[in-house]
Amino acid sequence: MCGIAGLFYPGTPKPVEPARIAAMTDALAHRGPDGSGIWTAPGVGFGHRRLSIIDLAGGRQPMATDDGEITVTYNGEIYNFADVRAELEAKGAHFRTAGDTEVLLHGWRAWGPDLLDRLNGMFAFALHDSRRQCLFLARDRMGVKPLHYVELADGALAFASELKGLLAHPLLRRELDVRAIEDFMGLGYVPDDACLIAGVKKLPAGHFLLVERGQPVPQPRKWWDVDFSQRAKGSTRDLQAELTDHLRAAVQSRMVADVPLGAFLSGGVDSSAVVALMAEASPRAVQTCTIGFDEAGHDERAHAQTIADRFATDHRVRTVASDDFALIDTLVAAFDEPFADASALATYRVCELARERVTVALSGDGADEAMAGYRRYRFHAAEERVRGLLPAALRRGAGALGAIYPKADWAPRPLRAKTTLLALADDGPTAYAKSVGVTLPAIREGLYNAATRRALGGHRAETRYIETIRAAPGRDGLDAAQYADFKHWLPGDILTKVDRTSMAVSLEAREPLLDHRLIEFAATLPASLRVRGGEGKWLMKKAMEPYLPRDILYRPKMGFVTPISAWFRGPLADDAANLARSAVLATWFEPAAIERLASEHKAGRAEHGRTLWQLLMLEKSVARLFG
Repeated sequence: MCGIAGLFYPGTPKPVEPARIAAMTDALAHRGPDGSGIWTAPGVGFGHRRLSIIDLAGGRQPMATDDGEITVTYNGEIYNFADVRAELEAKGAHFRTAGDTEVLLHGWRAWGPDLLDRLNGMFAFALHDSRRQCLFLARDRMGVKPLHYVELADGALAFASELKGLLAHPLLRRELDVRAIEDFMGLGYVPDDACLIAGVKKLPAGHFLLVERGQPVPQPRKWWDVDFSQRAKGSTRDLQAELTDHLRAAVQSRMVADVPLGAFLSGGVDSSAVVALMAEASPRAVQTCTIGFDEAGHDERAHAQTIADRFATDHRVRTVASDDFALIDTLVAAFDEPFADASALATYRVCELARERVTVALSGDGADEAMAGYRRYRFHAAEERVRGLLPAALRRGAGALGAIYPKADWAPRPLRAKTTLLALADDGPTAYAKSVGVTLPAIREGLYNAATRRALGGHRAETRYIETIRAAPGRDGLDAAQYADFKHWLPGDILTKVDRTSMAVSLEAREPLLDHRLIEFAATLPASLRVRGGEGKWLMKKAMEPYLPRDILYRPKMGFVTPISAWFRGPLADDAANLARSAVLATWFEPAAIERLASEHKAGRAEHGRTLWQLLMLEKSVARLFG
C-alpha cells in the first residue's frame, strides 16, 4: 500500500520541479514509510511513498519500462498479478522485478485501457506514456483506493491519493464548496462526486481518466459496473456451493504477502467468515485482533474469542474506554474532509493494534452491501411491498398520520410507527435516500442561515441517491438500494473509513468480501436468497454453517457502536454548547438553531447526538483546512 501524487501539463509541457512533487508526496508519508521516489520529465512528474508488501527489494517506484517510454506510480495490490504476468510473458514481455507493479507497465503496452479488465485487485495508479503523450489515471472497481485530482491555475492537472497531497501544492485555491456542506450534513460524509474544496474531484470507483497532450481534460470514463438485473439459475444448494467457492478464492488470493499478515476479528459473521477461511488455507496460526469496549452492551470480545478459540488463532485483545474521544483531532487530520461515521474511532484503534504485529490485515467489509446484510434493506424491501399494495391516497394519509405521531427514537425501528408512516408517504427511492442519511432535510433546512439556503439553490444531498436508485440496473427495490449503496455509501463512507484509518498507522487493509467476482455473483442472487425470514445475508450464512457456530451466524448484528449521544450529555456537553458560538459554523448556520439542538439534546427532550457530532467534525475540519 502506498501514496501517490503527481503533475501533468496537458497543454504546454512546462518543467516540473522535483521539490514540488516531493512536497506533495511527503504529505502522504504515513501511507508509505518504507521508501520514496520522484520522477520528472518535460510536462510531467510522479511521486511515490512506499509501504513494502511484495517484492521488498525490487518494487521501487515510480517504475519505468527499460526504454523509459512508460512510467507508473501505483497504490494498491493486484491479487492475480502472477496470472497476468504469465499472459504477458507469453506475448514476449520481459520482467525485471517479482512484484505486481511491472504488470501495469507491460499490460498498458499490450492492451492500453483494456488492461483494467484483467486486473483483480484494489488500486489507484497514474501512468505516463511518452510515445502517446498522455496521462492515464485509474481506480479499482469498488473504490477501495482513493484518488483526488484538480486542474490548477498554471494549466497543470495535479493528483494525489489524499486531499492533503493536493493541499501541499501552493497553487491550489482553498475555496469552500457550500454544496459539500449540504452533502456532509445529509449523508455524514462528503461523497465521491463532491469535495469540500471547490474544484477538487475524486476519480469515481470503476472509472479511468485519459488525458492527452493538446486536449482539454475530459470527463472520467466508466470501465466497470455491477449489474443486478440478471438472475442466477440453479438450485439453492448449487448456488450455496458456488458462493462458498467465491468466498474461499477471494480470501486465499488476498493472503499473498512478503510481510506479516493477519485479520480484524469482531466476532460478527463477516470477519469470522474471513478468519475461518484464512485458517483453512494457512499452515500457521492466523494472527487476529479485537477491540473491546468497557460498556457491556457494545462489547463483542466474547464472540471474537469464540472464533479465535475455534480456529486456534494467535489472538490479541485491547479494551477501549467508552469515552475514547481523545482521537477526534487525530481523525480530523486523517480524513481531511469532515467525516461523521463515529465508528472510525474504533476502526482506528483496531488498525493501531494490528499494526503492532502485522503490516497487512484482512477485514470483513463489503458483505453487508453485497449480501443485503443491513437492517435497512429488510425494512426497505418490506416497505416496498406495502407501497405496491396501497393506493397513493392511502400512502399520503399514512404520511399525514406520521407527521403528528409521537417520535420514539429509542425504540427498535419496527416499533417506530412515525418513521414507518413517513417512509410510506414517500416513493421508494426518496424513502431509502432518507433512511441512509444522518440529519433529515427539514432539520438541515432549519439549521442553515438564509445565505446558505440561497447558495445551495435547491441542491440536496439525497438527490444523487434518488437518481441512482431510479436508474439502477436491477429488478426490484432491494436491487436498486444495494446498487445505490455500491455507488455512494460504500466508497464514500465504509471504504474511506478503512483506508484513512489503516493508512494513518501505515497498515494495509484488504477486503476479500469485495472481490469483484464475488460481487458480480452476489448481484445475481434472487432477493429471497439475500433476505429471507427477516434474515439478511441469508445464503452467505447458510454457506458458512459448516464453519461457524449458529450463535455467531444468527445473533443480532452489533458492529462498532460509539456512544456519541451520551458524550454530548456528559463530557462533551460544553463542546456541544460551544458549537452555537462557533465563528466557523456561523458562516452557514443559525447559532440559535444550533443552541436549541444542543440544549434539547442535553436535557433529553430530543435525540440530536449524530447531528451535533456532524457539526463538531465539520467545525474542526473546516478550521484545519481553511485556517
